[in-house]
Amino acid sequence: MSDFDRNYAAVRGHAADRAVAIDAGLRAHMLRVYNYMSGGVALTAVLAWLTYQAAVVTDASGAVIGLTSFGQAVYSGPMTIVLLLGTLGLVFFISFRIHKLQATTALGLFMVYAALLGVALSSIFLAYTGASITRVFFISAATFGAMSLYGYTTQRDLTGMGSFLMMGLFGLIIASLVNMFLKSSGLDWALSVMGVLIFVGLTAYDTQKIKEFYDVNDDGTVAGRKAVMGALSLYLDFINLFLMLLRLFGDRR
Repeated sequence: MSDFDRNYAAVRGHAADRAVAIDAGLRAHMLRVYNYMSGGVALTAVLAWLTYQAAVVTDASGAVIGLTSFGQAVYSGPMTIVLLLGTLGLVFFISFRIHKLQATTALGLFMVYAALLGVALSSIFLAYTGASITRVFFISAATFGAMSLYGYTTQRDLTGMGSFLMMGLFGLIIASLVNMFLKSSGLDWALSVMGVLIFVGLTAYDTQKIKEFYDVNDDGTVAGRKAVMGALSLYLDFINLFLMLLRLFGDRR
């Protein structure tokens, strides 16, 4: 009986040690994901501001009075289409080729995408005041942080909610395309509210999915790929949440 107790204690001790190792590895993995995602957001913000500064002509009071040749190319020329197609192409390329990419290559492509999107999104400084952009950014960050924490800590399975939200996302995209022709302000407001709800939910869902996809037995390459894909998912959730909130609460120039 004493031998059995010792063996049982050894098994329990081994299981406890393994659980501790998994928890530590999971925390390190999630921190890596958040670091990559935060780096992408910071790069987008910096490139957006620098692009805006290079694109506009201002008077002595700082008011925008025109566009430079660079600004005209970015905001109204063929480069606009190039940026749109380039960012879309990179997202699809990373998503579909992630299993064949080296982790460092995937991370580099993610940062290139974040930089290009920063150039594309610099036009928000033409439409909204800098103060309201800053205010909405911090509101978005707080909302994102709260929902990501919920997704990480909840014991509820969010798979069903995620499937419903993805359906809602496709519906949002289709309705937004339709409203490009209708130009309905009421529909635009409703779509913005729907977008906020969808990306708030997706933030929690994607966080839980990233957590569940972690495997302590993954080698460095696989773990790196998972970290990049997780960062890309959360980055897209944050950027879209920010843009939807900006449409609702941003102060237009």
